[in-house]
Amino acid sequence: MASESGKLWGGRFVGTVDPIMEKFNSSIAYDRHLWEADVQGSKAYSRGLEKAGLLTKAEMDQILHGLDKVAEEWAQGTFKLNPNDEDIHTANERRLKELIGETAGKLHTGRSRNDQVVTDLRLWMRQNCSTLSALLCELIRTMVDRAEAERDVLFPGYTHLQRAQPIRWSHWILSHAVALTRDSERLLEVQKRINVLPLGSGAIAGNPLGVDRELLRAELDFGAITLNSMDATSERDFVAEFLFWASLCMTHLSRMAEDLILYGTKEFSFVQLSDAYSTGSSLMPQKKNPDSLELIRSKAGRVFGREDKEAVFEVSDTMSAVLQVATGVISTLQIHRENMGRALSPDMLATDLAYYLVRKGMPFRQAHEASGKAVFMAETKGVALNQLSLQELQTISPLFSGDVSHVWDYGHSVEQYQALGGTARSSVDWQIGQLRALLRAQQAESPPHPSPK
Repeated sequence: MASESGKLWGGRFVGTVDPIMEKFNSSIAYDRHLWEADVQGSKAYSRGLEKAGLLTKAEMDQILHGLDKVAEEWAQGTFKLNPNDEDIHTANERRLKELIGETAGKLHTGRSRNDQVVTDLRLWMRQNCSTLSALLCELIRTMVDRAEAERDVLFPGYTHLQRAQPIRWSHWILSHAVALTRDSERLLEVQKRINVLPLGSGAIAGNPLGVDRELLRAELDFGAITLNSMDATSERDFVAEFLFWASLCMTHLSRMAEDLILYGTKEFSFVQLSDAYSTGSSLMPQKKNPDSLELIRSKAGRVFGREDKEAVFEVSDTMSAVLQVATGVISTLQIHRENMGRALSPDMLATDLAYYLVRKGMPFRQAHEASGKAVFMAETKGVALNQLSLQELQTISPLFSGDVSHVWDYGHSVEQYQALGGTARSSVDWQIGQLRALLRAQQAESPPHPSPK
C-alpha cells in the first residue's frame, strides 16, 4: 500500500486523520456493492499493463489469481473489511496485497481512483440496467397478455375524476403499457451512454505509460471509449440521466397505481387486489388495504421531483437564454497566456515524479509514496519541488539519477499523455476530429426544424 496508514494517497501526509473526518470521507458502506465491478475492471487493467510492458506475464497471472481469490471471498461472504478501508478500491487492493505481496502495488500504475470509480460505476449500472430492462419488459408483457385476454370488457374512461367516455378495459391497460414502453426504450438509450469506457484516463490528464485503451474497452466489452480524460473522470451525466429515467418511469407507475387504488374502493369496485398484495387493519376487521399500490406511489415520491408543464416552460426559457449567453461569452473570451504560464508550479509535477520512478521499475504504490515524501521534504525545507537536490532525492530512493531533471519540463509533462483521450497534442487533435465528425453526423441526422408560430 502507499503508506503505513493504508491510504492510497498517504505518501505526502503525516499524522492521523480525525476519526470524524475518516467516517465522513468513507464510502465503503455503500460502494461495497461495486466489489465485482472493481475486480472486473482491475483484471482488465492488469492485462493492459502487461501489454504495455509494465507487468511481466508472471506478475499479471499472480494479480489475476489474487483478484479471483478476492472475488471468491466477496461472493462467499467471507471478505473481512478493515477499519482503514475507506472505499471498495482500498479494500480490494489491501486484500490483494495480503494475498500476493508487493506485486499488488503495481496494479494501480497509471490508474487513479478517479477513472477507477467511474469505471466501476459504469460497469455496475450497465448490468443493473440490463436487469431492470428485463423486469420492465416482463411487466409490459404481462399487461399486454391481460389486455388481449380481456379485450371485450368495457368500462368508463375518466377525466378530472369524472366519467368521460366508455372505453375498453384493455384500452386503459394499454395506455399505461405504452407509457412503460417509452421507459423501456429510454432505458436502453441511457444504457448506451453508460456503456462508454473511462478507464485509462488517469486522474485528469490521461495515461502516460502506453496503456492501450482499445484493449481495455474490448476486455470490458464497452461500446466506446471516452473522448477526453478530464471529462471522463468528472462527468456524471449518465447518473443524472438514469435518475431522470427512474423518475419518469416511477411517475408512470404511480399514475397506474393511483387509478387501481380508486378502482378498488367500494365506491368504484372495479377491481380487487389479491390477498398476496394487500394487508388488513389492526382495528377494523373488514378492511383490505391496497398497500402494494400505496407503496409504489410512496416510493415514487422518493425518486422524482417537480414534474409539471409550468416547469417545462420555465426550464426551456432558461436553457435558451443560458445557451445563447454562454455562446456569446465563449466567442468573445480573451485569454492571458502569460498569466496561465506563470500559474504553473513544480509541485504540479509530483505525479510525473512518481511516473519517473515507475519507469525505473518501482511499483506504482511505492513510487506514489516516494513522490509524496519528496513533496513533504520540499515543503519542510520551504523550497519548490524541483529545487530539491539529487542527493536529497536519493535519500528517498536510490533510483533517482541525473535524468530526473527532465521531469520538470511542463511541455514534456503534457506531451507524455498520448493515450486516446489524453492531453497530448496528438490526442487533442484526435478529440477535435472526433467531435467535428460527431457534429457532422448529428447535423446530417437532425435537419433544422422551423420554430412553431
